Amino acid sequence: MSISILGAGAFGTALAISLAQNGPVTLWARDVSAMLETRESPRLPGLKIPDAVHIVSDLDVALEADTILLSIPMQRLSGLMDRIDTPLADKTLVACCKGVDLRTGLGPTGILQAAKPDASVAILTGPSFAADIARGLPTALTLACAVDAVGKRVQHQLSTPSLRLYRSTDVVGAELGGALKNVMAIACGAAIGAGLGDSARAALMTRGFAEMTRFAAAQGARPETMAGLSGLGDLALTCTSDLSRNYQLGLALGRKEIFDPSVTVEGAATAQAMDRIAIDTGLSLPICHAVAALTQGRVTVDDVMAQLLSRPLKEE
Repeated sequence: MSISILGAGAFGTALAISLAQNGPVTLWARDVSAMLETRESPRLPGLKIPDAVHIVSDLDVALEADTILLSIPMQRLSGLMDRIDTPLADKTLVACCKGVDLRTGLGPTGILQAAKPDASVAILTGPSFAADIARGLPTALTLACAVDAVGKRVQHQLSTPSLRLYRSTDVVGAELGGALKNVMAIACGAAIGAGLGDSARAALMTRGFAEMTRFAAAQGARPETMAGLSGLGDLALTCTSDLSRNYQLGLALGRKEIFDPSVTVEGAATAQAMDRIAIDTGLSLPICHAVAALTQGRVTVDDVMAQLLSRPLKEE
């Protein structure tokens, strides 16, 4: 069974480097000239791309694989799918991005299923940094697929000695855990950046996890999924590491610093999408609401913290 990866950013390239241990992998990007010349990605400096990784700019070549991993920023995923007019009925599409599409309110698997309803769809998510995967450091992820037989096949296909995949059929839970933890990471970064301390971060992580679980349950997710790698595990990593881009954005907001607009930060768009969903559904998502307002510049960190700390006292 052949594998291709669409998207040669840090995560897509890291997956290609890791999976090349198992055999040939095709890695697609629009511009591959620099990578072909150096066998390196500018996103992963110093890490060579193995010869087993076939780097291409021809999308049709990449779509010939049986299993296609889509490591595309969430807000660009639907645009890429609109470009693909090739039938993919016999393919398995694995989303490797986290978030909620601003235009449709769908998660990555929803985008894939809407575009290619005859394809098998899964999501790969969980606590990971691209550099760790590329360097062969131990990493555990969740692979969620509604059809367990497909999930089992892909689980074995994408596992390596250092990349361990745990299987789930709860696609909704895995998807929402990966999306919502980015919002909470921005909030935690803002708290630390504003000098509010580790206790404030712990409180935000805890209440953020409760908010994630409450929303996911309303969408039909299983509680054990949110307590696993794709929920609590990813939340812990993203809210505590300076390597997290969402956390870095929060730090910059808390410090009142300028953040590089060219850096992809999925949590900002996800917070805005979730704020709209909360209004439509009547669900209480105070941290999502606060982060949406903060990242759009409608409030300051001081305003946000005052709002969150003034919420009614109640049982936990």
